[in-house]
Amino acid sequence: MSNAGVETQIKTVPIRFADLEHEAKQLMDEKVFTYAQSGAGMEETLRANREAFGSWKIVPKFMKDVSQIHLNTTVQGQEAAAPILLAPVGMQGIAHPDGELASAQAADAQGIPFIASTVSSYSLEEIAEANGNGARWFQLYFPNDIDIAASFVKRAEAAGYSAIVITVDTPVVGNRERDRANNYSPLVEGHGAANYAADPVFQQYLEAKPGAEVLEEMLQFFYRPGFNWEDIKHIRDAVDLPIYIKGILHPDDAAQAVEHGIDGIVVSNHGGRQLDGCIATLDALPLIKDRIKDSIPIFFDSGVRSGPDIVKALALGADAILLGRPYLYGLAVAGISGVEQVIENVSHDLKTTLALSGITSIQEIHSGLVRKAD
Repeated sequence: MSNAGVETQIKTVPIRFADLEHEAKQLMDEKVFTYAQSGAGMEETLRANREAFGSWKIVPKFMKDVSQIHLNTTVQGQEAAAPILLAPVGMQGIAHPDGELASAQAADAQGIPFIASTVSSYSLEEIAEANGNGARWFQLYFPNDIDIAASFVKRAEAAGYSAIVITVDTPVVGNRERDRANNYSPLVEGHGAANYAADPVFQQYLEAKPGAEVLEEMLQFFYRPGFNWEDIKHIRDAVDLPIYIKGILHPDDAAQAVEHGIDGIVVSNHGGRQLDGCIATLDALPLIKDRIKDSIPIFFDSGVRSGPDIVKALALGADAILLGRPYLYGLAVAGISGVEQVIENVSHDLKTTLALSGITSIQEIHSGLVRKAD
């Protein structure tokens, strides 16, 4: 890892999310920060994700011994220090030189799973090495080539990743107006090409086209508008790993996932970065939970900023949550230490929220803990 990661070890990151975001904004290039912070279109979905949390209220019970609070839980059969996973945020090198290497190392140190993005700034093998003995999953943007898709997941399995997370809400890129106004796309600039550049099958395509460039060819394969349930069979055939689907918002899709033998789903609207004007993830969650019950694990993504947010998501049916922008901002502010501090701060807030709700462990959280506001 670069010296930049060492130099920021002792820097303290702000505890409040608004302050953390503000400090990250001061340190990041304006276009980079806008890319990280913004949503699609008029950003209705981005706002709705946060507003939905405010529409649910915790109903605490008191007069219970809360001197010992336990955040530990089981995620995919593995012990985790808290019901938190680091979301697959792509191209983290634009926020800090150490990028995913720092985030993966921080996740390992904090005892929570890390999900590596297809469009990482470093290859999945390099990220695995930084993650050490930590729990790690690989997120797949299904390319428009079955052989490349199979190669990616085989590499992930060989590198010790314990699950595949297929993102399904990106058949095309969302209408990200602020990025378009800035004429900025880190993907187009090549910041997320590391996994393609390191892939043997993709390299064969390059060798067959003398003079072809990695980025140009990658963009030819990257989107798969025709992606469907049948495509997932190719991943099943390629690896012996659990398969999760990320981007589920409709109960019918959740039921389809169960019918197709998917091992778990992530309720997500891509942090408000894909379809503008769609349902908030927290509003979608109880509808999905009511439909599929406990048939497969349900993870929650998009909009989580605090301990109370996590409690509300778990009470409404999630088994664990994915944390995204907060840790990216921590990375931008203080490298690996910044990511660790964000995890610690959110975990502290979660522990305090449980204690003040009369709950002593993650396993005690139930639907009666929250109520829809009038």
